[in-house]
Amino acid sequence: MTASIPPRWVLRHPHWPLIALHVPLTLQVPVYTVLGMDGPPGNPAAATVGAAAAGAIQLRHSLAAARGERPAGWPWSLAALVLLADLPIWWLGSNWEAFGIFALASMLTLLRRGWLPAAAATLQLTVNATREALTGLQDEGTVAQAALLGMYAVVATGLYAAALVGGARLVRLLNELDAARTELAATAVGEERIRVSRDLHDLLGQSLSAIALKGDLALRLLTRDLVAARAEIESLTGVARDALHDVRAITRDQHAVSLRTEIDGAAALLGAAGVDTRLDVADLRSLPASAQSALAWAVREGTTNLLRHSEAGSCTIALSRRHGRIRLEIVNDGVRGVAAVGTGSGLAGVAERAEAVSGSFEAGVRDGRFLLSVEIPEEVA
Repeated sequence: MTASIPPRWVLRHPHWPLIALHVPLTLQVPVYTVLGMDGPPGNPAAATVGAAAAGAIQLRHSLAAARGERPAGWPWSLAALVLLADLPIWWLGSNWEAFGIFALASMLTLLRRGWLPAAAATLQLTVNATREALTGLQDEGTVAQAALLGMYAVVATGLYAAALVGGARLVRLLNELDAARTELAATAVGEERIRVSRDLHDLLGQSLSAIALKGDLALRLLTRDLVAARAEIESLTGVARDALHDVRAITRDQHAVSLRTEIDGAAALLGAAGVDTRLDVADLRSLPASAQSALAWAVREGTTNLLRHSEAGSCTIALSRRHGRIRLEIVNDGVRGVAAVGTGSGLAGVAERAEAVSGSFEAGVRDGRFLLSVEIPEEVA
């Protein structure tokens, strides 16, 4: 089993790593103050209160940025954070500099107008660098050492602030990724439902029509020809078994149709229904598989519609190849129920399959006959 990147718990709770990123910087000021990292130990109570206030304000800004928004009253909270970071540092020492990181991160997150973020960030970095350089000079360091300390303050403050800003943006991206995955999953489920519905309609429509036709024929033959009636009943059970096999194949998306089989089956079924059927079919062996599949579905649906919606006495199924295009035409002389057929989901499925291989679809009445036509370019199919 392979682990996901990022880990699953991060995808489920992306804000927790962002919160954890604030903890060390929030604790730095009171810990450094108690330990006396910059001179004698300071007032731990003031440092703790200041750290709690600065950390809470910055976390509020970061979590809002992770949602792609700015919190209510953000100008006031940003001003309070900047004052908390920049004023006490002049008499409380460099222990307080972690709050400058918070101030810089909030400026980069909340200020969005042209030059304003850059100007504010430059001012904040200048304050941190100047205070660090002055601290170096007060400790009897050289000018070069003071300049080096100032550069270090700029780099360290910039890197930590960039980590906070980047963390908030990363959480936002993870939330958008999760929303996109949810939408894609819903889309995939919807497309699968459409596929199953379409395939069930196309497959079972002809099978059920054949079962009804053969059942009626067997009933008529029972009083006249028991042998023929028995043959029709046996054929009926075979069609039912094939339909069951097709249903099982649909659930696994493994059903494949053969153009030759569909054409032969359509001719036999129409003949059993008393429809004079004429086949005019070119060589099928060299047709691409995708073309055969789209045309086979068209033959099946055209046959089903003819049996269910028309009173045809004759039908022609023609397949031709000309100028790099493959054209299937199913023409019959029964036009009863044409309006209903034209808006049916079966013909919509035929149109979708034709479009999937850059083909075209047409269905309608021409010169008193109903025409169903599918044309597919060979080079695309």
